[in-house]
Amino acid sequence: MTQTLDETTTTAPAPTLAPGVETALGRMTRAFPQTALWNDSAQPGQLRRSIEFGAVGATCNPVIALAAVRADLPRWTARIRQLADERPAAGESELGWAVVQELSVDAAALLEPAFEAHQGRNGRLSIQTSPRLHRDARALVEQAVQFDALAPNIIVKIPATATGIEAMEEATYRGVSINATVSFTVAQAVAVAEAVERGVQRREREGLPVEELGSVATIMGGRLDDWLKSTVARAGTLVDPGVLDWAGVAALKRAHEIFTERGYRTRVLSAAFRNHLQLTELVGGDLVVSPPFDWQDRINANDLDLPSRIDVPVDPEIIATLERLVPDFRRAHEPDGLSVEEFEAFGPTRRTLRQFLAADAELELLVRDVLVPEPR
Repeated sequence: MTQTLDETTTTAPAPTLAPGVETALGRMTRAFPQTALWNDSAQPGQLRRSIEFGAVGATCNPVIALAAVRADLPRWTARIRQLADERPAAGESELGWAVVQELSVDAAALLEPAFEAHQGRNGRLSIQTSPRLHRDARALVEQAVQFDALAPNIIVKIPATATGIEAMEEATYRGVSINATVSFTVAQAVAVAEAVERGVQRREREGLPVEELGSVATIMGGRLDDWLKSTVARAGTLVDPGVLDWAGVAALKRAHEIFTERGYRTRVLSAAFRNHLQLTELVGGDLVVSPPFDWQDRINANDLDLPSRIDVPVDPEIIATLERLVPDFRRAHEPDGLSVEEFEAFGPTRRTLRQFLAADAELELLVRDVLVPEPR
């Protein structure tokens, strides 16, 4: 095989570079402005540093929101108590989501300069609809519209399931920029782009503005890799070391190629990083890369060279091996690998929905512990 995984990074924390130091990501964002860097966290300190690297967007989900609250627990504990006083009839879930919204609005404010500079294409903060609504298209649309009103530069995450695809078209028609989540496959990304196109076309037919819509279709490449590794382990299949680390990259490159050919007004977004290939192999593409801040730190600390590689195909031998040994890879890699009706039953979808629901429940428990602490 001509490509192998470069084991130059480690799970240990990378040293944080001092402000003003030239960084690998800073060079990349200047050389390839079409490859937009977003920060996969709404935590203010991390986002400010990422903006120094050239980041022009950020994202949040139940897992990320919970981590951000726990990272600044004294502040948010005090704020939860204050919100409870202001809303005496509100339950723990309502108060938890009020915190998520405030966290998102604060992060959105940091991105407003980029939003204005990019005329809405970038500079957005992603806020995710409640995972508890994943079976109700109408409720997803209503919450998306509500979140869209929080700040001018909000983009709303909706799961890429059959229900979510229906909601995406309607929310787009109602003027909401969409970020698909719970999305792991080329088929899901294409379905998202088609739904957004239908919504945009409905707006155009009615003379409604479309210029500031800036939707993206996420592929959670690392979570796809995780799932394929687990299926291989259960089956007892032997796959050469490193091969499975290319599956998410292959899906992202395939989706970008299709989006470019078809001229979709939605961009591909790379998320759920498990290795640096999920950024380095996409440089030069008209897309978004959204690594967690610790991955940005590692890339900068290793001073990675980041030339354009979007048009460099994944080694055909790797693709052939994945197709031969890992049945779910084809389902993820081919644009017709899954039908819309099959999205929700796909393994990574179920796994991720469960994780998001668990994080939502943990946030509710955190609020409960603030309002009704254990007796001593």
